[in-house]
Amino acid sequence: MNDQRLLVTGGAGFIGSNLANHLVQDNDVVVVDDCSLGTPSNLEPAVDLRERSVLEDDLPTDVDAVFHLAALSSYAMHEDDPAQGARVNVEGFVNVVEQAREDGCETVVYASTSSIYDGARPSAEDAPIAANTGYESSKLARERYAEYFRNHYGLSLAGMRLFSVYQGYNGAEAHKEEYANVIAQFADDLANGRRPAIYGDGTQTRDFTHVEDVVRGLELAADHELHGRYNLGTGTAHDFDTLVGLLNEELGTDVEPEYVENPIPESVYVHDTCADAGKMTAETGWEPQIDLEEGVRRVCGPYLETLPEA
Repeated sequence: MNDQRLLVTGGAGFIGSNLANHLVQDNDVVVVDDCSLGTPSNLEPAVDLRERSVLEDDLPTDVDAVFHLAALSSYAMHEDDPAQGARVNVEGFVNVVEQAREDGCETVVYASTSSIYDGARPSAEDAPIAANTGYESSKLARERYAEYFRNHYGLSLAGMRLFSVYQGYNGAEAHKEEYANVIAQFADDLANGRRPAIYGDGTQTRDFTHVEDVVRGLELAADHELHGRYNLGTGTAHDFDTLVGLLNEELGTDVEPEYVENPIPESVYVHDTCADAGKMTAETGWEPQIDLEEGVRRVCGPYLETLPEA
């Protein structure tokens, strides 16, 4: 994208700030973030940050495209306050899209989630889905409201089902702390001699997708004015035991994980994720470029600069 005015909601957060910092190289980028989860220090000085809530009126939606990433982004956040989760994730989405529509913007790319898949892996967009948590329900509600805005007003709304996005504490993921991806958490534990805590037996799998690949996908979705649901994932899943092994190997450490009881009910815990991103590839040419081994090297690199020599 070049020479456009763009809005990124939740743009001081992990994925949002990576996207805003990338887009601002060639565009005028406005970020809306109440900074309850994000932090201004994630953003480049050229990004125009407005510390506001997506629930407010008169948002800066006079733009060429909206990237709506603002959300309460975890199971725990929603279970703590389901009503607030619905307000931010559903009402906030409708509020932003409606204001954008009134300002003449017809292109919206928004974050959905891969945790709704309830069946075979890898999962294509037409695989069975379920809403087992408040978080998943809120993301599915976004997808339904996107259908409404498309069918009633003709807007282009691309719901991006994201798969286990990571970067590491050396990037914009640091502020998420206990809500960061397990790659970031495990790497920090191992580098500091702590045993990473794994829920259950370590056989659960994730399609770990580097944030740079996700940023490219989000931009392509807007460029192509996509509408519908699209997976952004690598198509390869790794279990948590394997992940710890890769991190130990890269860091030169030998720390065993600690297996703990899963605090999330097994009936709703997502045990495995893996993307079939063929639809996204066919319509935009997007393909992941950073495999897990390269991603682990990037996450661990800053620690290797400070670890004492053996």
